[in-house]
Amino acid sequence: MTSNNKIELMAPAGNFESLQAGLDNGADSIYFGVEQLNMRARATVNFTMDDLQEIAKRCEAKNVRSYLTLNTIIYDHDLSVVKTLLNKAKESNITAVIASDQAVIAMARGIGMEVHISTQLNVTNIETIKFYSLFADTMVLSRELSLRQVKSITAQIEKEQIKGPSGNLVEIEIFGHGALCMAVSGKCYLSLHSNNSSANRGACKQNCRKKYTVIDQETGFEIELDNEYMMSPKDLCTLDFLDQVIDSGIKVLKVEGRGRAPEYVATVIKTYREAIDSYYEGSFSKEKVANWMEALNTVYNRGFWSGYYLGQELGEWSDVSGSMATQKKVYVGKGTHYFPKANIGQFKIEAYDIKIGDKILVTGPSTGAQEMVINEMFVNDATADKATKGDDCTLKLPFRIRMSDKLYKIVEA
Repeated sequence: MTSNNKIELMAPAGNFESLQAGLDNGADSIYFGVEQLNMRARATVNFTMDDLQEIAKRCEAKNVRSYLTLNTIIYDHDLSVVKTLLNKAKESNITAVIASDQAVIAMARGIGMEVHISTQLNVTNIETIKFYSLFADTMVLSRELSLRQVKSITAQIEKEQIKGPSGNLVEIEIFGHGALCMAVSGKCYLSLHSNNSSANRGACKQNCRKKYTVIDQETGFEIELDNEYMMSPKDLCTLDFLDQVIDSGIKVLKVEGRGRAPEYVATVIKTYREAIDSYYEGSFSKEKVANWMEALNTVYNRGFWSGYYLGQELGEWSDVSGSMATQKKVYVGKGTHYFPKANIGQFKIEAYDIKIGDKILVTGPSTGAQEMVINEMFVNDATADKATKGDDCTLKLPFRIRMSDKLYKIVEA
């Protein structure tokens, strides 16, 4: 948990761009997967074991905690890889491992590594908390609980002084924002049955995001559905009742999105950072929430709902196959040079035009995701209002760029 007693804001990282975006925008912790043993094994270009030291180094520089997700189903042939990975994570100074398999939990404890219990273990009551407190300091509760149930659990932890291996009270983590699965706490077999590709091994084919027709086989009657995507939940969003979330006694708020773009991580983390800080400053208000929601709507989302936190019994389903974001990015070109004394970046324009007044996004493994509006530009060494394909364009930047960073223009969706 954060040292200032605010709740911890946890950011997803599917690559170095997203990792840096989380670090730059106020995350207190970062979670990530390595190679094949995480629940987003196919959704992202995953980190490798060789990246662990660099991840830990970047996080430590910002006093941010780092969490390795190792929460898939584990088979016998995986055990040697798990052992190697845990040892490497420990050596690299990764803060903790997020686990659901008892073998991983036992191995991590055996080498003295902090363990967090993943949502896949469906922790829903205080007795389960007591059991896992023998092994873990932090537990992610089942996504299907209401805030009233969450508050009851955190109150009992306090009352009964339930402590983890560290000697501190067990900390509770919940999902705060991002994609939800139609299955209970993400344990789904649909992809395995249809494509022999197991979601529980990080290889989900996203069958639930497609359009289906339901037919009564006895009569041939086609069942009429209110919604075309009846297995595709809207994205979770807790920002508009974040005060109630914090009051429930949780210690960690997790943002889902290791398969999403770095600008998604940047925008969502920046927004929740502002909202959390505002709550503790006593300035959290409906007016601010409206502005924050507008910001969240600019990046990838399937529409928003409050999950089950407010006591809702049924899910809310998306009526589109993709994103409902109000903005999108289009590729413009790539970085070719940076002049540090003048804070000027040079780009080769390879696709889309850009002009004065445009909002741009620059992404890269070290740059993260940086946005700005163009106020002035030089094209082929002369002042210009517009740059087109083939041009060399230089821009005054409030951030550093690197060779081959990607330049995008942000447009209305």
